[in-house]
Amino acid sequence: MPSAEELSEPYGEFLLAPRPGPDVCELCLDFTQGDRRCQSCSHSANSLSAFVAVSYSVGGEQLHHGLLGYKRLRGNEARDLERELGAVLWRFLSVHEACVAKSAGVEGFEIVTTVPSGDRDRDLDHPMRGIVGELVGPTHDRYKLLLTRSEADVSPRTLEADKFKSLRALDGESVLLIDDTWTTGASARSAAAALRSAGAGAVAALVIGRHVNREWGDNDRRLRTLEQEPFDWERCALCAPN
Repeated sequence: MPSAEELSEPYGEFLLAPRPGPDVCELCLDFTQGDRRCQSCSHSANSLSAFVAVSYSVGGEQLHHGLLGYKRLRGNEARDLERELGAVLWRFLSVHEACVAKSAGVEGFEIVTTVPSGDRDRDLDHPMRGIVGELVGPTHDRYKLLLTRSEADVSPRTLEADKFKSLRALDGESVLLIDDTWTTGASARSAAAALRSAGAGAVAALVIGRHVNREWGDNDRRLRTLEQEPFDWERCALCAPN
């Protein structure tokens, strides 16, 4: 059985590590034009204590296809992608979960859970649950299914506190919330709000891909700059210097 390092190593050829700075949103790592926060974060409630993305996921490119394919494909192709994405998470968490905890103001995360799908029908069989709860060594012993899609009539990409419902009460436990992709952040923020309402303490989010489109604004130039720097598994957006 290949190790997490062996399975994740090919991803290092195309992962693009987010880096904090004056042209990067301090909350969600989107590119900005010199602003501390992007427009979405400036106008959205935030229930997250910390956020980090392993990589930018550029629309139509390799990581983006992988993050779509593991949910849409079937058979061996889907299983291979699940193992590979699980290995990326495993390797990143092994080095950087402590960075996320420090940023959230806690010593560690007592519970790990996943963001439910915004689509009620797809939520029942979301493969990220199996990846985090079974495949990934640093998380499987702490994984709990805490949230499900509610019956509320809410758009999948809308931030609403009642989009998800908690399956149990919490008593101040710190929670690491894992998802595959952050696009608008509506699902992760809605999930964090539901966990806080259920009694959670600090809630931090970790995603594999922070979605960006190359053709928006100055994104292509910004991404080309990142492409010149090899992906470094030992650095994340929370521990890399500005």
